[in-house]
Amino acid sequence: MWQVAATRSISCALALATLTLAACTATPSAPTGGEPRASGVAGGLTSVPDTSASTGSGAPSGTPTAAALDPEAYKTELAATRKTVTGAIKSMVGARTVKTLDQRVGRAQEALAGGADTLAALTPPEDVRTQHEAYVASLREFATGLGSTAGRVGSRDLCTSSAVLTDLDDRLKALDDAGEALQKAGDYPADVVTVKAASKKTRRLGNGSYIRRGTLNGRSSLQIHNGGTRDAVVTVMRGKTKEFSVYVRRKAKFKVGGVRDGTYKIYFTHGVDWDGRNGSFTRQCSFERFSKPVTFKTTFTATQILWHDWRITLHAISGGNARTSAVDPEDFPG
Repeated sequence: MWQVAATRSISCALALATLTLAACTATPSAPTGGEPRASGVAGGLTSVPDTSASTGSGAPSGTPTAAALDPEAYKTELAATRKTVTGAIKSMVGARTVKTLDQRVGRAQEALAGGADTLAALTPPEDVRTQHEAYVASLREFATGLGSTAGRVGSRDLCTSSAVLTDLDDRLKALDDAGEALQKAGDYPADVVTVKAASKKTRRLGNGSYIRRGTLNGRSSLQIHNGGTRDAVVTVMRGKTKEFSVYVRRKAKFKVGGVRDGTYKIYFTHGVDWDGRNGSFTRQCSFERFSKPVTFKTTFTATQILWHDWRITLHAISGGNARTSAVDPEDFPG
């Protein structure tokens, strides 16, 4: 289990050695805690003799070769395929959650494979036959790559469209080059790639960097310990309001001070390569929250002020007293 330790209010009279004149805080030794560990025949080919009759000239009869399309008819076919393929790629790039990305990668794979099949059935003008075949092959290659990548999105190894494009950089460039070559050969609409793949990165914020910082003028504190192997972002919600969101590096701790009284739900995401523009990790992401909310409360008496502090751990330790549960990426606070 992950650990959540709450302070207990104790009388100032029992803790004179740690009191100030204005107030006291009770922070007894926290119970240790931790998280549950998830141990989360093809037949042979037979030669068949050709028994077809021969023509008078000696040439064998058979299915005649389809006539090549004229340039304008070919452009019309290309334009229809281009519209479908570019729409699918743009939709995939526009995905904002892992769940949506997973769905759109599958649709893009189907669109590119279907486009390749449609174009492969055509007989292009003879002067662009070589470029046409290279273009069809590149569509198939990119579709195949998307099919493989879909599994990595589903397992949360890749978490954003930018990570998907980076993973398929070589195939994306090959498709772009093939489309450009066909387009230059006769002003044919084959430019389906309108995005670029960025190089692979591992971006990180400084430990304790606030991604969002609300009003922190209370007396309580939240101590966060991330002993895991990936960086984390902890988001604390009060109702539907994001109170604060803070970046905690792997193997690091950070204390949020000034937490106001209230009941809060605590969410956290682990991952690699923080994309600040989209507010998410691009690789190896996970989404969780503590199952029970925590309450910060200040009590005033005639002689003292008492308040609650909490400590949470984002990694497995034995004897924990708080459970966590996975969160659908669609429901994670953005």
